[in-house]
Amino acid sequence: MRMRRQLINMSQERLGELLGITFQQVQKYEKGSNRISASRLFYSAKTLGVPVQFFFEGLPGSEDSEGLREARPDEFSVAMMSTEGVQLAKAFKEADSVTKRKLIASLARLIVESEK
Repeated sequence: MRMRRQLINMSQERLGELLGITFQQVQKYEKGSNRISASRLFYSAKTLGVPVQFFFEGLPGSEDSEGLREARPDEFSVAMMSTEGVQLAKAFKEADSVTKRKLIASLARLIVESEK
């Protein structure tokens, strides 16, 4: 939820207003301190302009006869959900040309490779 909210430049206060809850409740949902009901998740998806399935894409786990089994998020997912990951994704999304997106990717690769 946080990642999508930040990508569209929406504050916690604004999301809370649109959902009829406080920004503190939005914080608790985003941190995972409080569980979010199915109906609230549905309205959150609608408010954030994504299908409800957006929140389940890439969810670790597997289907079995007992349903979805929980698993730990992979390293990539954790990194991309961090503040820096969201900032990187936002910059990449806002780049208005293929050339700029290639530069962002190249710069990131250079930084990582220089630390090896």
